[in-house]
Amino acid sequence: MTNNLDAEEYPLGPPSAWPAADIAESWQRELPGVCTDSIEIITPVWRLAKVLADDRRRTLAKLGVDPSTLDLLSVIRRSGPPYELTTREITRRTLITPGAVSQRVARAEQAGLVERSPSSRSRRAVSVKLTETGHRLIENTVRQLLEREADLVGSLTAAQRTTLIELLANLERTLVTSPDEPRR
Repeated sequence: MTNNLDAEEYPLGPPSAWPAADIAESWQRELPGVCTDSIEIITPVWRLAKVLADDRRRTLAKLGVDPSTLDLLSVIRRSGPPYELTTREITRRTLITPGAVSQRVARAEQAGLVERSPSSRSRRAVSVKLTETGHRLIENTVRQLLEREADLVGSLTAAQRTTLIELLANLERTLVTSPDEPRR
């Protein structure tokens, strides 16, 4: 963080290089005894999530792809040949409602990115398959998006990435519990 403020100008002393530390220190001062241990973890994670989401939104806008289309086409493309899933499988894999899947599929079909047909697995199921246009679009989009996001984390060494991956996975495991499990 570049800081052009003089220590005397900044409220209550010089700013830290890590703004979350300032926030934690302020709450410790204002509410003595309140546990502020989470601030220096959650605040930067929240800020990074916002920065990354904003960057992804801008990148996708430049590529002419909206996030819901990316999500739909990606889940079908990642499924492997023949690049076809039922709407039920798409719902399960994207964690969105069946109605939202139906809307996304309808928009993508109208744009010529997917085709719907009766499923060979079940008479009541509908299969959604990538068209050649959808296939090219998702591969081009994912390549460019992943290159951009690799640049964003490029300042981390391989060891730092491994450590961060492990730490984030551990935190996610402790936060994302099944409804029957108590949170630790």
